[in-house]
Amino acid sequence: MKTGNEIDPLILTRDCDSTLIPFGESFILKKNSKVNLTQALGGSYTVKFNGSLFRIEGKDADAIGKPIIKESDEVEEMTGEAREASIWEVLKTCYDPEIPINMVDLGLVYSCDLIHLDGGGTDVDIKMTLTAPGCGMGPMMVDEVRAKVMGVSNVRGVEIELVWDPPWSQHMISEAARLELGMY
Repeated sequence: MKTGNEIDPLILTRDCDSTLIPFGESFILKKNSKVNLTQALGGSYTVKFNGSLFRIEGKDADAIGKPIIKESDEVEEMTGEAREASIWEVLKTCYDPEIPINMVDLGLVYSCDLIHLDGGGTDVDIKMTLTAPGCGMGPMMVDEVRAKVMGVSNVRGVEIELVWDPPWSQHMISEAARLELGMY
């Protein structure tokens, strides 16, 4: 669900952990603070508070009146191999917190290699980049990719390498995403 700027502010019902965008610093938004929801994608929320953007994880969504999104603690038996299509599908649920386009369509994921293991299970090696090398949200974005890919059936391990060559540019954005961003 993409929202744009909601006109009516949301009132935090409790103190809430958040991350200051784009610096990646932890911040506690206080109960009764008024925030505006700017993005709700991939299981997290971006809100505007006092002129700054903050990311709220799905586990804390109740603070803004949204349903809590819990990560699964289930451990699945590895009975087969992960499907590449499933990996790409879940990668498309990972979003840059400032841009309402998934990381794949932004051109941030350079490669995704699957290594099928004897006895079942698959290791996944991903090479990705960020829109800017100094982005403080980088570690959080990498952790989100790792956690979501680990949730794909029969994935045993995920290695993610942040690369800077080739450097990301707007030319890497998919045609569909360019249209959505109004870049044509």
